[in-house]
Amino acid sequence: MLYGEAEVAHVAGTSSGVVAGLTAAAVGVVGLLAYQASATVPPGLGGRSAASPAPGAPAAKAPRDRRHPTALPNSSGTGERVVYSVDDDRVWLVNERGRVERTFKVNPGTVDPATGAYWVTSRSKAITGTDGLPIEHVVRFTTTKEGSAIGFSAVTAQRAAEPPDPTVRTGGIRETRPDGSAMWNFATIGVKVVVIR
Repeated sequence: MLYGEAEVAHVAGTSSGVVAGLTAAAVGVVGLLAYQASATVPPGLGGRSAASPAPGAPAAKAPRDRRHPTALPNSSGTGERVVYSVDDDRVWLVNERGRVERTFKVNPGTVDPATGAYWVTSRSKAITGTDGLPIEHVVRFTTTKEGSAIGFSAVTAQRAAEPPDPTVRTGGIRETRPDGSAMWNFATIGVKVVVIR
């Protein structure tokens, strides 16, 4: 069958219209999927700076049980989370039912995170810390404006008991090796970290 020039032009115009329509639909679907994906990312992993506390962050100083100083402070959030008190130098690992699985003392670095809610953003099995010590089970949850990473870690060297050098800016919150192992197993990527006073 032979087509005239007018018929060929009509078929070509129709097919380019179909292609344009399909392209527009595909772009719309991709845009919708991108929006849905960004709406479900935890705030600490999204476009906002991880150093910015999430809206609705807990009160600056959570009430304490004076008879049980190691008890989980009230108003420290809900659900599965790591709670870190910068005033008490203590961590609580809280499961999804709100029960404390483990609590322990830590040795903070020279840079404290601001109070608020964060999420675990990266982890490293073993690296060298900013103070030059070998560390393991590194669980990071924020970064300061100056670029210092803040997270939990355990020192593998004998000098672990030494206080941090005050002249070195470090956000390493140091744990014992057993506590660091417990943190590593608990605080996977995306787990909430609540920092309180």
